[in-house]
Amino acid sequence: MSKKILIFASGRGSNAEAIHEATVNGTIDGTVIGVICDHADAQVLERAKRWNVLATVLERKDFADKADFNAAILSAAKSYAPDLICLAGYMRICGEELVNAFPNRIINIHPALLPSFRGLHAQRQAIEAGVKVAGCTVHFVGTGLDDGPIITQVAVPVYDDDTEDTLADRILEQEHPAYVRTVAAYCRDELHVEGHHVTGMHREK
Repeated sequence: MSKKILIFASGRGSNAEAIHEATVNGTIDGTVIGVICDHADAQVLERAKRWNVLATVLERKDFADKADFNAAILSAAKSYAPDLICLAGYMRICGEELVNAFPNRIINIHPALLPSFRGLHAQRQAIEAGVKVAGCTVHFVGTGLDDGPIITQVAVPVYDDDTEDTLADRILEQEHPAYVRTVAAYCRDELHVEGHHVTGMHREK
């Protein structure tokens, strides 16, 4: 059965675009039903208009405290009744209530090989650490910073002359297909979670 996909995003939404395109061309057996965004000027909102998809904007500054903000996010998410929530450049930690309301139904992509280099500026962290391999991780979302069971990872080389931007671009080339493959597998009901372990992602030929 086709899955209902809700996108959370904060910025330009390039991963969101990749997911939406894959639903249109049939790679993903699902439909993007909405976008929740925490920045009123984010480019992803223009994408949502183009897709004819409803978008909800909830900015932290409009709420008295974090608890009220998280409650509004949870209420908005529930109103869409999604099968899956995809964080696509969403720059906030999901509240515990949201994670508990959608257990193993929230997926994130992070531009590092977790558990290394959590948080912001992961590419800069990788370069400063002197690692020779970086990459991206797609994972189910836990209640901490970039934690939760890892679904798949893709590695890329780090070159001697890399900057944060050049490494970010190389990783981004792998993010889109990795995220699409993961969401497609989820929508085929192929992913199975046992503790910290996820099975069901097919190996690349």
